[in-house]
Amino acid sequence: MLSWISYLGLAVTACIAATLLPMQSEAGLVALLYLDPSAVYGLVLAASIGNILGSQINWWLGRQLQRWQGRRWFPFKPIQLNRAQKWYQRYGRWSLLFSWVPIIGDPLTLVAGVLREPFWRFTLLVSIAKISRYSLLAYATVHVLNS
Repeated sequence: MLSWISYLGLAVTACIAATLLPMQSEAGLVALLYLDPSAVYGLVLAASIGNILGSQINWWLGRQLQRWQGRRWFPFKPIQLNRAQKWYQRYGRWSLLFSWVPIIGDPLTLVAGVLREPFWRFTLLVSIAKISRYSLLAYATVHVLNS
């Protein structure tokens, strides 16, 4: 049986992984499932909540981003922001269902904030993506462990 620290650690790792900081929460989920496969529902819930929260942080940062755009230290060039905005406008809010995809998912959640996607809609679409991602990973892991 896993302690509450395991669930909290997974949620924090998943939260950090959903921001623009590089981190992998999938390895933590698989390792914890290896230790206790019966904890699958709690682990998927902890990872999903943490990852959704991290995406919401990105959304909030996106809302604040344009305020700092003229600063010399600003990390994005105007052409990068323009390209990301055009991509999001082309594919629309439904592209948030791909927020789980490595490399493009985290910047996508940031751009949704820049373009002022309503928070409730953003959270709903990102939640569907993140819960599906961790559920499929957990199912595959438990299936392999039981083989």
